[in-house]
Amino acid sequence: MRIGVLGTGNMADALATHWVRAGHQVTIGGRSAHKAERLATRIRGGAKSASLRGAAEFGQVVLAALPFGAGADVARDLHAALEGKVLIDCSNPVGADFRLLTEGGPSAARRLAAAAPGAHVVKAFNLCHQDVWRMRPPVFDRRPLAVPVCGDDETALARVRELVRDLGCEPVAGGGLERAGLLEATAALFIALWVGEGADAQAIAPPLAYAAGPSPQETDRGTGHSVRST
Repeated sequence: MRIGVLGTGNMADALATHWVRAGHQVTIGGRSAHKAERLATRIRGGAKSASLRGAAEFGQVVLAALPFGAGADVARDLHAALEGKVLIDCSNPVGADFRLLTEGGPSAARRLAAAAPGAHVVKAFNLCHQDVWRMRPPVFDRRPLAVPVCGDDETALARVRELVRDLGCEPVAGGGLERAGLLEATAALFIALWVGEGADAQAIAPPLAYAAGPSPQETDRGTGHSVRST
């Protein structure tokens, strides 16, 4: 698969490195030719450098590894080059105070889609720190990391699911692009818990078997009564 990467930061580095190792052709695009060339050289594996437009034109899939706000501006400028392509948004619109910057408005992914209306935008890879994506592979307690993926085009989703698996992760259907805002809000909550409170965000959800409440067989050991709510 040909992958164009818009951006030269940590997320571009982490994800593109995995995809090159998986055998994909990757071109790194940046405003700074020097930074794009330096990242491509560090990634190795035949990765090339180009301008932002060059990377967008090269990729069948394009990763927008750009800060919130910059992504829509770049996509608007490159909308013709992004026509018909898969455009992955991994950004998090989270402020310094862990506030969701899109509150009351469209999600970052929706803004990207509005800026490049001919592209098939998919939200993915936004819930973890870049160093998690550098792991080979991200496995915790013997379970591969699950990666929610939101989008409206099935062909685009299939390609992104393949790229998730190339990281050693498992894709999870997150619904259509209208649910991307939920992923972004989840990231804001998790970052506030991890960084602001030092809390284990993973511990806030029960195992899948208990997601809808305990089964009738799960009883209060003290009373013998079912603890399922009615």
